[in-house]
Amino acid sequence: MDDLKNSHGYRYLQETKFDDQTLWRQQRLEIEPAEPYKVYSEAKKVKLPTDWKIGRSLNDILQYRRSCRRYADKPLSMQDLAVLLWACQGISGRAGSFFFRTAPSAGALYPVETYLSIQNVETLVPGLYHFQPAEFALGKIHDGFAGYKVADAALGQNFLAKAGVVFIWSAILRRNFSKYGHRGLRYVMMDAGHICQNLLLAAEGLELGACPVAAFYDDEFNRLLGLDGEEESVIYLAAVGAKE
Repeated sequence: MDDLKNSHGYRYLQETKFDDQTLWRQQRLEIEPAEPYKVYSEAKKVKLPTDWKIGRSLNDILQYRRSCRRYADKPLSMQDLAVLLWACQGISGRAGSFFFRTAPSAGALYPVETYLSIQNVETLVPGLYHFQPAEFALGKIHDGFAGYKVADAALGQNFLAKAGVVFIWSAILRRNFSKYGHRGLRYVMMDAGHICQNLLLAAEGLELGACPVAAFYDDEFNRLLGLDGEEESVIYLAAVGAKE
């Protein structure tokens, strides 16, 4: 028996389709919006450098980008980390009250938050950090090497523990759903894809290895980061490190 039509994903896709007969008659969900930025006010701040550039051509970056799961025991520089974070979600412009970022987001709502498991980066103590785009800074939320916990929570994919840094993306759902309702989940996942692709291209531009990961125990990651798994939940990962 073909269970395609019984799958949650199939049903969601069908139930959130637009058509010209019903679109303008749909009742809007009453969902309170979330703040545009998440801030850990008590976290120790680390400002990121801005004196960097990527010298490789876009042609080379696109041609040679591949998923890499083997990393050398060589630290990433702070400049490298800054490039990667700016490529993901750096602020690149402003129009009125809207601050635009390097990756597109439906309605300029940016529901995706970036966390980092810092494992081998020059001058940074290993630990769990949160990226704060408005300040172009990191906030340290937990001390200590977390690479093995990250790997275990990602179904035992041990290469994650050997990366210089693992990017962990969560979604604050109401930040998007307050405008887009049922269809909003489509846009949240698109946002995560845009962000991750920017990271992968920036990593290749720096001649670093990178690999996206979608197989993980959701609530193990939520517990690791102190997220409730309801208002905010982890949705995607990517490892970056020096190529072996």
